[in-house]
Amino acid sequence: MDLARRHRRAGGVGLQVLNVIGAQAENLLERLPDRVKNRLESVTARALESAFDAAQHSRGYVPDQRGWLNTALTTAMGAAGGAGGLPTALAELPVTTTVLLRAIQGIAWEHGYDPADPETAKECLAVFASAGPLEADDGVDMAFLSARVTLTGATVNGLIARVAPRLGTVLGQKLAAQTVPVLGAAAGAATNYAYTSYYQEMAAVHFGLKRLAERTGRPREAVVEEFRAALTRI
Repeated sequence: MDLARRHRRAGGVGLQVLNVIGAQAENLLERLPDRVKNRLESVTARALESAFDAAQHSRGYVPDQRGWLNTALTTAMGAAGGAGGLPTALAELPVTTTVLLRAIQGIAWEHGYDPADPETAKECLAVFASAGPLEADDGVDMAFLSARVTLTGATVNGLIARVAPRLGTVLGQKLAAQTVPVLGAAAGAATNYAYTSYYQEMAAVHFGLKRLAERTGRPREAVVEEFRAALTRI
């Protein structure tokens, strides 16, 4: 199944980051000052809120871009953010988050979903509930699929509150990578390359499975289970 291959490919980009920064992903968060680690969830929630508003409003002025261009843009921003250490990395974080969300919205549109629709908007946010590219646990990788991030009755703010803790850990790894001495700019570019590639692939999986369920008239849970089985065969 093509979607299963895309999922596997998404998980592989993190290895490129580890090769660049020369550290184990699970140790990256220890690089951050305690004052930053303690604020990751709230910072991430604010970044998501501003990114959601900016991404939605920008659709009327800036067309969706090709995946490679999104990746090139965030890679350049990551290099700039990493060059100045933690202060510039923190300033770059909401901008990169906005570009990532716009990229996810563009993939939703490609699959026939209008990002302006409230349910599609929440589906776009739900993609962030997947693990980041530095996460080695495939079980966590699959969390947003197996749980289907129950959207019924959820508000955008409520979904952001549920996504923020997981995404905060993911973005904390990115911030920590950008503070690596000497390699800050290279690490910033590499992490943004990995993150943009990853979330675009995961968005394609997310909306591809949703569209497949609708096209075949099968329950989404059944399609996800078939997808999970396909992952074990590749």
